[in-house]
Amino acid sequence: MHDIKGWISGRLPDEWSDGDGAVEITVDREEILVVLPLASPSVEGDADARRAASAGRITRFREETRADRMRIADEAEARFGRKVAWGATCDGVTEVFTSLAVPVMTRLRQPERAVLDTLVEAGIARSRSEALAWSVRLVGQHQADWIAELRAALVAVHEARAAGPA
Repeated sequence: MHDIKGWISGRLPDEWSDGDGAVEITVDREEILVVLPLASPSVEGDADARRAASAGRITRFREETRADRMRIADEAEARFGRKVAWGATCDGVTEVFTSLAVPVMTRLRQPERAVLDTLVEAGIARSRSEALAWSVRLVGQHQADWIAELRAALVAVHEARAAGPA
């Protein structure tokens, strides 16, 4: 994973690093997500005006960099066997341009299916699949600190295994 992050970081044009913060690169089995920080626009006005300006800055970046982003994505896909998704963040506004929706097979018992069916019947979701995705997002939002700790622990486990005997 470090080689993927390193390669992507090295491949990005320097002028794309004009924002506040570092490029965020997230990797899983299917996808590499690259979220680039953009410089905040100087806009006078209330929070709505600043959000609109930031959204506009993200849209402009998306349009102006499309060809270069696709070229980098093609190279990364050939090299690492994963799709590349792109996004940008600007002054608290984040937008992911492209991202995979990967089917996940799961087996649920009746009580778990009943939860999903309740969400569908209540109009929260259109299908069991959407209800499950909604539930996962909710857990991710409300348990973000715990999940971050768990991810950090997994990184330590992977590093300990890599340092162990061959």
